[in-house]
Amino acid sequence: MSWGTELWDQFDNLEKHTQWGIDVLEKYIKFVKERTEIELSYAKQLRNLSKKYQPKKNSKEEEEYRYTSTRAFLATLNEMNDYAGQHEVISENMTSLITGELTRYVQELKQERKSHFHDGRKAQQHIETCWKQLEASKRRFERDCKEADRAQQYFEKMDADINVTKADVEKARQQAQLRHQMAEDSKAEYSSTLQKFNSEQHDHYYTHIPNIFQKIQEMEERRIVRIGESMKTFAEVDRQVIPIIGKCLDEITKAAESIDHKNDSQLVIEAFKSGFEPPGDVDFEDFTQPMKRTVSESSLSNSRGDGKSEPKFGGKSKGKLWPFIKKNKSPKQQKEPLSHRFNEFMTSKPKIHCFRSLKRGGAGPEDFSNLPPEQRRKKLQQKVDELNKDIQKEMDQRDALTKMKDVYIKNPQMGDAASVDHRLAELGQNIEKLRLEVQKFEGWLAEVEGRLPARTEQARRQSGLYEAQNTSAVNSCAQDRESSPDGSYTEEQSQETEMKVPATDFDDEFDDEEPLPTIGTCKALYTFEGQNEGTISVAEGEMLYVIEEDKGDGWTRIRRNEDEEGYVPTSYVEVYLDKNAKGAMTYI
Repeated sequence: MSWGTELWDQFDNLEKHTQWGIDVLEKYIKFVKERTEIELSYAKQLRNLSKKYQPKKNSKEEEEYRYTSTRAFLATLNEMNDYAGQHEVISENMTSLITGELTRYVQELKQERKSHFHDGRKAQQHIETCWKQLEASKRRFERDCKEADRAQQYFEKMDADINVTKADVEKARQQAQLRHQMAEDSKAEYSSTLQKFNSEQHDHYYTHIPNIFQKIQEMEERRIVRIGESMKTFAEVDRQVIPIIGKCLDEITKAAESIDHKNDSQLVIEAFKSGFEPPGDVDFEDFTQPMKRTVSESSLSNSRGDGKSEPKFGGKSKGKLWPFIKKNKSPKQQKEPLSHRFNEFMTSKPKIHCFRSLKRGGAGPEDFSNLPPEQRRKKLQQKVDELNKDIQKEMDQRDALTKMKDVYIKNPQMGDAASVDHRLAELGQNIEKLRLEVQKFEGWLAEVEGRLPARTEQARRQSGLYEAQNTSAVNSCAQDRESSPDGSYTEEQSQETEMKVPATDFDDEFDDEEPLPTIGTCKALYTFEGQNEGTISVAEGEMLYVIEEDKGDGWTRIRRNEDEEGYVPTSYVEVYLDKNAKGAMTYI
């Protein structure tokens, strides 16, 4: 099967068909090019999508990625980024292996096609020229034959006419012979031209044209094979990235399977656990006891109850559980009504509570004493770890400078060894400061870790009461301080707890309040200047009495003598509690 023999007379159709083949090839190139653009666009969109949902650095979102579910989501985002990279690989490979190669091949194909059809047109022009020569020789032979016939007839006519001279007859005879000779020459030339044309025509249709058409056929078949190979490459490029895409999908599946709901639940506990325990049962208070008091006590209570405290407390405590109960009450105090004890609390405690709020204002104390025990322990541990990392960095710098100094000493031409002494001294000072900071925070951490397991019922009730700061008036300090989701405290003021009771009405009773019993002793580790209201100054090494232990807010109430007592930071003293003693205050 050959185009040269089967399609010897279809030159124009073959020219159109080969041009169509090139158009198909260019169309396929355009298709692949658009596919690469789609792959690039898809990869870009996937990368943007992955980037959009990546956690922001140093943000709250970054902290959320400690949970297994969010870590799995982060792994999915990273794998999607790799997944996008594989689509970029598809685009690059298709561009280099298909689009680029086929574009060059199309240019070569056009040049080859042009050369083959140029040879074909040249062969056609040659055979047409031969045909024209044959036609011209044939017409000339025909014309000479007709001229010879006319000359012969004219001679015979002249020879038969008796009136014609002999000279005219001879002239006519010679003319007839000349025309006959010309006809013979034309016949010979025509015969020769005909043979030559037949030979050229045979070569044209059996040699030249078949060879040219055979080359055109081979060219077209190469084009068909090439486009088939390109289609295979098109599929192979996709197939090559399938294993990597499969790995990406496997990693996503693995990340999904790594989600541990129990672990996430435990992390929630670690993140928000305050360290306090739920409050215990509220004691029953027998309101029939006031009837057994003396007349003077009843009169005092009734007069004050009729004035302000009793109506206020009775109206505002309806349906509310007050977050405090006085501890260490003497037998006399235990028999007093709740309204009387409430008035005592309102006149005696607000100053100290407001002081604590002032100490906790702003960014919070350095020892995180404003946080619940468990959250405080975590913050202190985190601070210790950060300081240790800073120490390691400073030590690495010091080691590097020490090596540099040794090099300068051995090779003075490289630098002055004394030039690094100042920096080494600075690093030494920084390391010493950081170590002191570590010791300080480790002391606080040891204090918290030592107290956490032995929490008493009174300390557990502490979680129900924290006071807020109000800069307008001391007596308007809010009560009802409750834990917030992030482990710190939020302050809430309400009209129910915002009671302004004139202190002048209860000065006598406040002065007569029995002092709190001693529950232990303490030794001052550092000097503390108690300049704020409710605090007491202590000197390093001084021994004092403990009358109220730390309730989780970072302050311990101590007494020096009968007239001097107040609060000091718990981290400034070493407490020795009497196991048989009871606390000074119970909170619910």
